[in-house]
Amino acid sequence: MKPSRIPAVLLLAAILTAPALAPRLGLAADAAPAQVLEGLKLSSAVLGRDVAYAVYLPPGYESSTQRFPVVYLLHGYTDNESGWIQFGEVQLAADRAIADREIPPMIIVMPDGGVTFYINDAAGRVRYEDMFTQELIPFIDRTYRTRPDRRFRGVAGLSMGGWGTLVYALRHPDLFSAGAAFSAAVWSDEDILGMKQKNWDDLLGPLFGAVGKAGRDRLTARFRETSPLDLARSLPEDSLKQVRYYIDCGDDDFLIGGNCALHLLLTDRKIPHEFRVRDGGHAWAYWRSGIVEGLKFIGQGFRR
Repeated sequence: MKPSRIPAVLLLAAILTAPALAPRLGLAADAAPAQVLEGLKLSSAVLGRDVAYAVYLPPGYESSTQRFPVVYLLHGYTDNESGWIQFGEVQLAADRAIADREIPPMIIVMPDGGVTFYINDAAGRVRYEDMFTQELIPFIDRTYRTRPDRRFRGVAGLSMGGWGTLVYALRHPDLFSAGAAFSAAVWSDEDILGMKQKNWDDLLGPLFGAVGKAGRDRLTARFRETSPLDLARSLPEDSLKQVRYYIDCGDDDFLIGGNCALHLLLTDRKIPHEFRVRDGGHAWAYWRSGIVEGLKFIGQGFRR
Protein backbone atom coordinates (compact mmCIF):
# COMPACT_ATOMS: atom_id res chain seq x y z
CA MET A 1 0.00 0.00 0.00
CA LYS A 2 1.38 3.41 -0.92
CA PRO A 3 2.12 5.41 2.26
CA SER A 4 0.04 8.51 2.89
CA ARG A 5 1.80 11.83 2.99
CA ILE A 6 0.71 14.12 5.79
CA PRO A 7 1.90 17.75 6.15
CA ALA A 8 3.67 18.05 9.48
CA VAL A 9 2.03 21.34 10.40
CA LEU A 10 -0.63 22.52 7.98
CA LEU A 11 -0.82 26.11 9.16
CA LEU A 12 2.90 26.56 9.59
CA ALA A 13 3.58 24.95 6.23
CA ALA A 14 1.28 27.44 4.56
CA ILE A 15 3.12 30.29 6.25
CA LEU A 16 6.54 28.95 5.38
CA THR A 17 5.71 28.72 1.70
CA ALA A 18 4.55 32.33 1.61
CA PRO A 19 6.87 34.44 -0.57
CA ALA A 20 7.75 36.84 2.26
CA LEU A 21 9.03 34.14 4.63
CA ALA A 22 10.38 31.45 2.36
CA PRO A 23 13.84 33.09 2.20
CA ARG A 24 14.22 32.40 5.93
CA LEU A 25 14.62 28.76 4.91
CA GLY A 26 16.83 29.51 1.94
CA LEU A 27 14.08 28.02 -0.25
CA ALA A 28 12.14 29.18 -3.26
CA ALA A 29 8.77 30.79 -2.58
CA ASP A 30 6.98 27.75 -4.01
CA ALA A 31 9.00 25.22 -1.97
CA ALA A 32 7.03 22.23 -0.75
CA PRO A 33 6.19 22.10 2.98
CA ALA A 34 7.65 19.54 5.34
CA GLN A 35 6.06 16.10 5.43
CA VAL A 36 5.81 13.21 7.84
CA LEU A 37 5.49 9.76 6.28
CA GLU A 38 4.32 6.96 8.56
CA GLY A 39 3.53 3.28 8.07
CA LEU A 40 6.70 2.66 6.06
CA LYS A 41 8.52 -0.69 6.02
CA LEU A 42 11.99 -2.06 5.43
CA SER A 43 12.15 -5.76 4.59
CA SER A 44 15.06 -7.03 6.69
CA ALA A 45 16.91 -10.19 5.74
CA VAL A 46 18.98 -9.91 8.94
CA LEU A 47 15.91 -9.99 11.20
CA GLY A 48 13.74 -12.06 8.88
CA ARG A 49 10.85 -9.60 9.15
CA ASP A 50 9.74 -6.11 8.23
CA VAL A 51 10.95 -3.16 10.26
CA ALA A 52 8.56 -0.22 10.51
CA TYR A 53 9.82 3.34 10.33
CA ALA A 54 8.60 6.91 9.96
CA VAL A 55 10.44 9.75 8.27
CA TYR A 56 10.34 13.53 8.43
CA LEU A 57 11.17 15.22 5.13
CA PRO A 58 12.10 18.89 5.54
CA PRO A 59 10.60 21.86 3.71
CA GLY A 60 11.73 21.89 0.10
CA TYR A 61 12.42 18.18 -0.15
CA GLU A 62 9.57 17.44 -2.58
CA SER A 63 10.14 20.50 -4.75
CA SER A 64 13.91 20.30 -5.16
CA THR A 65 16.72 17.93 -6.06
CA GLN A 66 18.76 18.93 -3.04
CA ARG A 67 20.37 16.32 -0.80
CA PHE A 68 19.96 16.59 2.97
CA PRO A 69 21.79 15.42 6.09
CA VAL A 70 20.00 12.78 8.14
CA VAL A 71 19.43 12.16 11.83
CA TYR A 72 18.28 8.78 13.13
CA LEU A 73 15.95 9.43 16.08
CA LEU A 74 15.42 6.46 18.43
CA HIS A 75 12.41 5.91 20.70
CA GLY A 76 12.25 4.56 24.24
CA TYR A 77 11.32 1.22 25.78
CA THR A 78 7.89 -0.18 24.71
CA ASP A 79 7.33 2.72 22.30
CA ASN A 80 7.54 2.53 18.50
CA GLU A 81 8.43 4.51 15.40
CA SER A 82 5.55 6.95 15.96
CA GLY A 83 6.51 7.93 19.51
CA TRP A 84 8.60 10.93 18.60
CA ILE A 85 5.82 12.15 16.30
CA GLN A 86 2.78 11.51 18.48
CA PHE A 87 4.23 12.38 21.89
CA GLY A 88 7.48 14.15 21.09
CA GLU A 89 6.00 16.38 18.36
CA VAL A 90 9.41 16.43 16.74
CA GLN A 91 7.91 17.52 13.43
CA LEU A 92 6.62 20.73 15.02
CA ALA A 93 9.97 21.39 16.68
CA ALA A 94 11.89 20.74 13.47
CA ASP A 95 9.59 22.97 11.39
CA ARG A 96 10.06 25.88 13.79
CA ALA A 97 13.80 25.37 14.21
CA ILE A 98 14.39 25.14 10.45
CA ALA A 99 12.28 28.25 9.85
CA ASP A 100 14.30 30.14 12.48
CA ARG A 101 17.58 28.79 11.08
CA GLU A 102 18.42 27.14 14.38
CA ILE A 103 19.00 23.86 12.58
CA PRO A 104 19.74 23.13 8.92
CA PRO A 105 17.03 21.35 6.92
CA MET A 106 17.44 17.65 7.66
CA ILE A 107 15.77 14.29 7.16
CA ILE A 108 14.77 12.61 10.42
CA VAL A 109 14.37 8.82 10.36
CA MET A 110 12.51 7.11 13.23
CA PRO A 111 12.75 3.29 13.16
CA ASP A 112 10.82 0.85 15.34
CA GLY A 113 13.33 -0.65 17.76
CA GLY A 114 10.88 -2.82 19.69
CA VAL A 115 12.49 -3.64 23.04
CA THR A 116 15.87 -4.55 21.55
CA PHE A 117 17.86 -1.67 23.04
CA TYR A 118 19.07 -1.35 19.45
CA ILE A 119 21.74 -4.02 19.89
CA ASN A 120 22.23 -7.67 18.93
CA ASP A 121 21.12 -9.96 21.73
CA ALA A 122 23.67 -12.33 23.25
CA ALA A 123 22.15 -15.37 21.56
CA GLY A 124 22.35 -13.80 18.12
CA ARG A 125 18.66 -14.40 17.48
CA VAL A 126 17.69 -10.72 17.23
CA ARG A 127 20.50 -8.86 15.46
CA TYR A 128 19.05 -5.35 15.52
CA GLU A 129 22.38 -3.52 15.47
CA ASP A 130 23.45 -5.50 12.39
CA MET A 131 20.14 -4.68 10.72
CA PHE A 132 20.59 -0.98 11.49
CA THR A 133 24.16 -0.66 10.26
CA GLN A 134 24.06 -3.13 7.36
CA GLU A 135 20.54 -2.65 6.02
CA LEU A 136 18.69 0.41 7.36
CA ILE A 137 21.33 3.06 6.75
CA PRO A 138 22.09 1.90 3.17
CA PHE A 139 18.34 1.58 2.49
CA ILE A 140 17.66 5.14 3.66
CA ASP A 141 20.56 6.45 1.58
CA ARG A 142 19.17 4.67 -1.49
CA THR A 143 15.55 5.66 -0.91
CA TYR A 144 15.87 9.32 0.08
CA ARG A 145 18.10 12.16 -1.04
CA THR A 146 20.51 12.00 1.86
CA ARG A 147 24.13 13.05 1.98
CA PRO A 148 25.54 9.52 2.38
CA ASP A 149 28.60 10.44 4.39
CA ARG A 150 29.22 10.09 8.15
CA ARG A 151 29.82 13.85 8.41
CA PHE A 152 26.18 14.41 7.48
CA ARG A 153 24.73 11.62 9.61
CA GLY A 154 23.79 11.83 13.30
CA VAL A 155 21.90 9.78 15.84
CA ALA A 156 19.73 10.80 18.80
CA GLY A 157 17.29 9.14 21.15
CA LEU A 158 15.68 8.97 24.57
CA SER A 159 15.96 6.39 27.37
CA MET A 160 16.39 3.03 25.60
CA GLY A 161 17.03 5.12 22.49
CA GLY A 162 19.60 7.10 24.46
CA TRP A 163 21.40 3.83 25.15
CA GLY A 164 21.19 3.01 21.44
CA THR A 165 22.47 6.48 20.55
CA LEU A 166 25.54 6.09 22.75
CA VAL A 167 26.22 2.52 21.61
CA TYR A 168 26.04 3.51 17.94
CA ALA A 169 28.11 6.66 18.39
CA LEU A 170 30.76 4.84 20.41
CA ARG A 171 30.89 1.60 18.40
CA HIS A 172 30.43 3.08 14.91
CA PRO A 173 32.41 6.31 14.56
CA ASP A 174 32.75 5.40 10.89
CA LEU A 175 28.99 5.88 10.46
CA PHE A 176 28.08 8.83 12.71
CA SER A 177 29.60 12.24 13.31
CA ALA A 178 27.48 13.16 16.34
CA GLY A 179 25.10 11.70 18.90
CA ALA A 180 22.59 13.35 21.23
CA ALA A 181 21.39 11.13 24.09
CA PHE A 182 18.44 12.15 26.26
CA SER A 183 17.86 10.42 29.62
CA ALA A 184 20.01 7.58 28.35
CA ALA A 185 19.65 4.17 29.98
CA VAL A 186 23.22 4.08 31.28
CA TRP A 187 23.78 1.50 34.02
CA SER A 188 26.81 1.10 36.24
CA ASP A 189 27.91 -2.32 37.48
CA GLU A 190 26.24 -1.48 40.79
CA ASP A 191 22.94 -0.75 39.02
CA ILE A 192 23.07 -4.14 37.31
CA LEU A 193 23.98 -6.02 40.49
CA GLY A 194 21.20 -4.31 42.45
CA MET A 195 18.40 -4.79 39.91
CA LYS A 196 15.48 -6.87 41.16
CA GLN A 197 15.51 -10.37 39.71
CA LYS A 198 12.17 -10.08 37.89
CA ASN A 199 13.14 -6.75 36.35
CA TRP A 200 16.47 -8.20 35.27
CA ASP A 201 14.94 -11.32 33.75
CA ASP A 202 12.21 -9.38 31.94
CA LEU A 203 14.25 -6.40 30.77
CA LEU A 204 17.97 -7.05 30.36
CA GLY A 205 18.75 -10.71 31.06
CA PRO A 206 17.76 -11.88 27.55
CA LEU A 207 19.87 -9.17 25.91
CA PHE A 208 23.02 -10.02 27.79
CA GLY A 209 22.65 -13.80 28.01
CA ALA A 210 22.08 -13.89 31.74
CA VAL A 211 18.43 -14.77 32.42
CA GLY A 212 18.13 -16.13 35.94
CA LYS A 213 21.62 -14.91 36.82
CA ALA A 214 22.43 -12.87 39.91
CA GLY A 215 25.46 -11.00 41.21
CA ARG A 216 28.49 -10.60 38.99
CA ASP A 217 27.29 -13.38 36.68
CA ARG A 218 25.09 -10.69 35.13
CA LEU A 219 28.13 -8.77 33.93
CA THR A 220 28.58 -10.86 30.80
CA ALA A 221 30.88 -10.21 27.87
CA ARG A 222 27.88 -8.95 25.88
CA PHE A 223 27.10 -6.40 28.58
CA ARG A 224 30.69 -5.17 28.55
CA GLU A 225 30.66 -4.92 24.73
CA THR A 226 27.60 -2.68 24.68
CA SER A 227 27.71 -0.74 27.96
CA PRO A 228 28.36 2.97 27.26
CA LEU A 229 30.41 3.20 30.45
CA ASP A 230 32.60 0.25 29.48
CA LEU A 231 32.97 1.53 25.94
CA ALA A 232 33.91 5.03 27.09
CA ARG A 233 36.41 3.48 29.50
CA SER A 234 38.04 1.00 27.11
CA LEU A 235 37.96 2.44 23.59
CA PRO A 236 41.04 4.30 22.30
CA GLU A 237 40.91 8.05 22.72
CA ASP A 238 41.38 8.58 18.98
CA SER A 239 38.23 6.56 18.31
CA LEU A 240 36.19 8.36 20.97
CA LYS A 241 37.20 11.77 19.65
CA GLN A 242 35.87 11.07 16.17
CA VAL A 243 32.29 11.66 17.35
CA ARG A 244 30.72 14.70 19.02
CA TYR A 245 28.62 13.78 22.09
CA TYR A 246 25.67 15.56 23.67
CA ILE A 247 24.26 14.11 26.92
CA ASP A 248 21.11 15.53 28.55
CA CYS A 249 19.37 14.10 31.62
CA GLY A 250 16.91 15.59 34.11
CA ASP A 251 17.88 16.18 37.73
CA ASP A 252 14.87 14.13 38.87
CA ASP A 253 15.42 11.29 36.41
CA PHE A 254 16.07 7.84 37.88
CA LEU A 255 18.86 7.46 35.31
CA ILE A 256 20.78 10.57 36.34
CA GLY A 257 23.47 8.58 38.17
CA GLY A 258 24.62 6.67 35.11
CA ASN A 259 24.57 9.79 32.97
CA CYS A 260 26.69 11.69 35.51
CA ALA A 261 29.11 8.75 35.67
CA LEU A 262 29.49 8.83 31.89
CA HIS A 263 30.11 12.59 31.97
CA LEU A 264 32.82 12.19 34.63
CA LEU A 265 34.43 9.32 32.75
CA LEU A 266 34.58 11.30 29.49
CA THR A 267 35.88 14.31 31.40
CA ASP A 268 38.64 12.27 33.04
CA ARG A 269 39.70 10.96 29.63
CA LYS A 270 39.53 14.50 28.19
CA ILE A 271 36.96 13.50 25.56
CA PRO A 272 35.11 16.64 24.37
CA HIS A 273 31.36 16.48 25.00
CA GLU A 274 28.40 18.56 26.09
CA PHE A 275 26.60 17.61 29.31
CA ARG A 276 23.26 19.08 30.38
CA VAL A 277 21.27 18.61 33.56
CA ARG A 278 17.96 20.43 33.47
CA ASP A 279 14.99 20.53 35.81
CA GLY A 280 12.77 17.55 35.07
CA GLY A 281 12.26 13.82 35.12
CA HIS A 282 11.83 10.87 32.80
CA ALA A 283 8.94 12.33 30.80
CA TRP A 284 7.92 13.57 27.38
CA ALA A 285 7.69 17.16 28.64
CA TYR A 286 11.43 17.00 29.30
CA TRP A 287 12.31 15.48 25.93
CA ARG A 288 10.04 17.82 23.97
CA SER A 289 11.73 20.79 25.61
CA GLY A 290 15.20 19.53 24.78
CA ILE A 291 15.02 18.01 21.32
CA VAL A 292 15.81 21.22 19.41
CA GLU A 293 19.01 21.77 21.39
CA GLY A 294 20.06 18.21 20.57
CA LEU A 295 19.31 18.68 16.88
CA LYS A 296 21.16 22.02 16.95
CA PHE A 297 24.20 20.29 18.41
CA ILE A 298 24.15 17.60 15.72
CA GLY A 299 23.37 20.14 13.00
CA GLN A 300 26.41 22.27 13.82
CA GLY A 301 28.53 19.60 12.16
CA PHE A 302 26.36 19.65 9.03
CA ARG A 303 27.23 23.28 8.35
CA ARG A 304 30.48 24.37 6.79
